Amino acid sequence: MNTAEKTHQDNSDNLSNRANKYANSVKVTRWTAASKRAVILAALLIIALAFAPLFASVGFIDRLTALFIYIILATMWNALAGYGGLVSVGQQAFFGLGAYFTIRIAHLGLDPFVAVALSAVVVAAVSYPISLIMLRLRGGEFAIGMWVIAALIHLLVNLDGLIQGETGISLISLNSYPSQSRLTIIYLLALFSMTGLLVMLFILLRSRQGSAIQAIRDSEEAASSLGVEPEKVKRLLFVLAAFGIGLAGALWLASATSFQPKTYFSVQWSAYMIFMVLVGGIGKFEGAILGAILFFLVETWFSTAGVWYLVGLGAIAIAFSLFLPKGIWGELERRFNWQFLPVGYHVEIKHSDPNKSNNK
Repeated sequence: MNTAEKTHQDNSDNLSNRANKYANSVKVTRWTAASKRAVILAALLIIALAFAPLFASVGFIDRLTALFIYIILATMWNALAGYGGLVSVGQQAFFGLGAYFTIRIAHLGLDPFVAVALSAVVVAAVSYPISLIMLRLRGGEFAIGMWVIAALIHLLVNLDGLIQGETGISLISLNSYPSQSRLTIIYLLALFSMTGLLVMLFILLRSRQGSAIQAIRDSEEAASSLGVEPEKVKRLLFVLAAFGIGLAGALWLASATSFQPKTYFSVQWSAYMIFMVLVGGIGKFEGAILGAILFFLVETWFSTAGVWYLVGLGAIAIAFSLFLPKGIWGELERRFNWQFLPVGYHVEIKHSDPNKSNNK
């Protein structure tokens, strides 16, 4: 072996040794000890909540039902905007349609709770052709375009003679159930719907498709260059969000029993979703859940303040946008590296000094 060949071989060996040393110093995992404990505690909490109707008061059960619906709304809007980069101020379109189709399906003679489940499927089906048009828009155009779609759907629903315009109608068939049984069924439907949607979204975001979703959010052009089809991926998120929000609207109707279009198609629902996600942490799985819980507590304590309650919500949302853009959970994750429900990867860098370590 001549000198040049020996030098080349030595360089190759050095590079190989460095690569092996680096590989041994970096540990990439999807689960941490904290995240495993968090999932176990979450499962135990869901089981405990399933038995809550046996001992909790009627008022408490009703409020928990509202909380579950808020979590559905927050996580679905976060999936659309936080992961898909599709900021919408018109998701009330699907919330209202979920309630409307429940009324329509129940009017055909089906059980009202069957109507609740079927209405979400119908909303998802309706959202597909809407996505063919709306996903051609970008940024602010998409956001305002969705608001216009919501307004148009509101007008069309008002034209339905069954609804009687803004006078509205009640889900009368619910009266066939005793009040206590009705409350329990709605509560359990909301609990299991929330759980199912959270699990579905979690699995999706941890899949290869989920990696494509987040790649598109970061840079659509770069994702396209890697073979990702942005339009198909965005359509998947769009329809999933419509399904979840439609289900939330149907559940809210079952809880409230009365349907007035101006209430269900109000832009306040999108405002609530945006508030919950901004405060909790946009693009953070745990953030949407935390934001929904915080919104629920604020509403419970201060909703009697009238217009000042809404002013306060707006001020808080603006403050978080300016001073804490990643939300509460984003800040906690930055400071303490908390990842209880990780949809990405956990990287641990092992330094040569065994007393030093760094998690990312």
